[in-house]
Amino acid sequence: MIHLVIAENDHSQWNDVTGKTYHFPKRYLKHFQRGTRLIYYKGKMIDKSFANRRLTKEPHYFGIGEVGEVFEDVNSLKDDYYAQIINFTPFDEAVVSKKDGVYLETIPEAKKKNYWRDGVRLINQVTYNKIVSLAGITKIINDAEQGSEYAYTSREGNSKQVFVTKYERDIVLRKRAIEIHGTTCMACEFDFKKTYGDWGTGFIHVHHIKPLSDGKGERTVNAETDMIVLCPNCHSMVHRRKNTTLSFQELSELIRNAKK
Repeated sequence: MIHLVIAENDHSQWNDVTGKTYHFPKRYLKHFQRGTRLIYYKGKMIDKSFANRRLTKEPHYFGIGEVGEVFEDVNSLKDDYYAQIINFTPFDEAVVSKKDGVYLETIPEAKKKNYWRDGVRLINQVTYNKIVSLAGITKIINDAEQGSEYAYTSREGNSKQVFVTKYERDIVLRKRAIEIHGTTCMACEFDFKKTYGDWGTGFIHVHHIKPLSDGKGERTVNAETDMIVLCPNCHSMVHRRKNTTLSFQELSELIRNAKK
């Protein structure tokens, strides 16, 4: 599977909006297919005035996302395009372009002299996984992946090693948790149906109060006492920091304090 690295430098002729839209020339159009995963990259810092807007002065990767809609730049005389960026997740810390003196990206022999001039570069799954792993990104299960069915308790925790340790969520538990807790975020009280109408009906994330990745292996999970429902924003905040998972109480306190 092919993924992309997209360069977004401090000074640029392109009208990029980080995590929202990416502006690029027509020669890269064939690479921007909807759903293609990508990694953001910045070159070496040249202008020191950008120091507080970067994670490091060194060339580095700083976030991930996916390609959404692609549309023509109607104001361009050179057939340029925009790509919508969806599911953007910034890195908490920079992933520098080299590890132990070796570039994380594999540079083809034919491009050794000018590889870094390309603003859009193709990478394979192995390279993508390597960079994401170094960033400490752990996969947050989205609503479509969380499944459905019916039960009250079940056993979970069959570990698999990918580029991070992930655990199989029993699809039976997700539906039961929603039946018990509903689809209104238990932290911020956001209700997708009230905001988006029928389009938002039933949409919510399910969060395990006791992290399944604590190394304790398989255990019994109770949908009522071990699981809560959160909107994607609150769910992201729970998992935002590497090696730290906010408790429901801590998350609720952050929301209360922000409203003061």
